[in-house]
Order: sequence, then C-alpha cells, then structure tokens
Amino acid sequence: MSAEKINEQTRGVYIISPTPFTETGEVDFASTDSLIDFYFETGVTGITILGVLGEAPKLAPTEARAFLEHVMKRVDGRKPIVVGASNPGTDNLVRFAKTAMDLGAAGLMISPQPFLKTDDQVFGYWAEVLTRLGPDVPVCYQDYPQTTNTVSSVSVLHRLIDAFPNFVMLKHEEGSGLPKITRLRERSDKGEGRRVSILVGNGGLYLPQELRRGVDGAMTGFAYPEMLVGVVEKFHAGDVEGAEDLFDIYLPILRHEQQMGFGLAIRKEVLKRRGIIACSDTRHPGPKLTARDHQELTELMERLQRKLHG
Repeated sequence: MSAEKINEQTRGVYIISPTPFTETGEVDFASTDSLIDFYFETGVTGITILGVLGEAPKLAPTEARAFLEHVMKRVDGRKPIVVGASNPGTDNLVRFAKTAMDLGAAGLMISPQPFLKTDDQVFGYWAEVLTRLGPDVPVCYQDYPQTTNTVSSVSVLHRLIDAFPNFVMLKHEEGSGLPKITRLRERSDKGEGRRVSILVGNGGLYLPQELRRGVDGAMTGFAYPEMLVGVVEKFHAGDVEGAEDLFDIYLPILRHEQQMGFGLAIRKEVLKRRGIIACSDTRHPGPKLTARDHQELTELMERLQRKLHG
C-alpha cells in the first residue's frame, strides 16, 4: 500500500523524524513505533526519515534499510513518507532511492554534495542525479548550506526547475533566506516558470513569516509537532494572527532546540520526557546534555506548560 507521491502542490507538515536508539546503541524499533503513532496523533501530513537529524550518516547501510522497511510497514500507506537518500556516491544514492520507492516512499529528500562552488557545478551535480533517478521519482531538494557549504542560488534553482520535472519540492532552510522564497514565488506567480512546493526547515523558527512569503508548510523536526501543524492549519484557514499567536507560545523552547550542533539532543530528550521514545541518546560523535542543560530544559518545558494551561 502506497500513499500519494509528493508533487508541486504538496503542502502541510512533513515532520523530520529522529532515529531512536537503545541505551546500548542499537536502533530502537519499539520506540520507532511509538514515535510514528505520536506523529499520527499530532496530525502531521507526512513523515520524513533518514535525514541529517535522523542521524542517517551514522547508520550502517543494513541499519538504514531495516529502519526504512520497518517504518514503511508500520505506516502501511496511511501517510506519505519521504526518505532521505543523500549519499557521497551517486551509484549508492540511486540504488537506495530505488529501494525506497519500491517500498512505497512518497519521494526522496536529497541535498547537493558539499562544497560545490559555482552554479554550473551545482547544476551539473543535480542534472546527473535527477536524470539517473528518472522522471517518475519525485525529489525534494534540501537547500541547507549551513551544513553542506553549497549555496544554491535562485538562478540555478530556476534552471533545474525548468529542466527537470521530477524536481517537485524545495526544502528551504538557508539562513536569512526569506528573499529567496519571494523571488521563487514571484517567478511562478507571473507564469514565468513552473511552481514547486516549498516546505521550510530550521525547526520552523521563521515559519509565520515564511508562510506569509508563500511557502506551503514545513518539513522539519520539532519535539512539539502539534505546534507546526496548528500554525500551518490556522494560516491556510485564513487565521493569520491566530497562527502567529500559537507560534509565540512555543517560541522560547523552539529557539532553544534550534541551537546548531546541539538541538538534536534537546529534541530527543523532550520526546523522551513526553513518553514517546525510551532513550534520548544520539550516536557518537553527537551532542550530550549536561546537568545544567537538563535544568534549563526542565525550566523551559515547565514554562511552556504554564502558558498552555495557565
């Protein structure tokens, strides 16, 4: 059973899932099940697995395959699953992508290779990948130069959108990137180029303003996905101020979770405290919380509860 594939009109919240581990370091499939069930309960549109914050680079190929198969079986086509397929080797990327699509994935999330310096280098990399994947495999382009050190200009994105119809979605998380959203939307709104779906990352840190700029929703992780869902739903229903007000309630803990290189440990610990996963460990080399970190998180979670229920 397969869910609908992602396309140019996809919108909503695709939550980026962490990969739960046991205290002895194995993939925790029981916590994976409870995490998926939790995401369903919060009303997300879809789930994205095996991304950077899913610690995909730290998984052995056999582990990634087992995790993919387990998630697809648990979800059973009830919601679309986007699968992170980035890989230093294009042959390995294409091979894993075929496996994911054969198992019922709704599409692939792929980031460009690190340290591509020019528009022609960026275009050349993507031309090879998108051609080899073929026109029937929808791709979400992960634009996250903070980690790849590859900047994807608006002009090269336009070239790729025009040349490859399987480029259907941009995961936009370039820092200070609001003008990029405007330029992409202005072009398609004028009929000068194909429209693609734009979902945003960075934990949703700029979500209200990004929605105002014309994005379709979020593809990101946050330990309170119900906030992301609520903000996007309110905005699309026309309650723009209500969306802003809901966002404001969660902003302190959202900002805290978005610390570069540290936020995954916070996200996993919140999920553990919420009873969703059994262990909050990240794989080495990964962040670990100190006693002071735990104290700060307790204070922030308690403040959030008072604002929600006070």
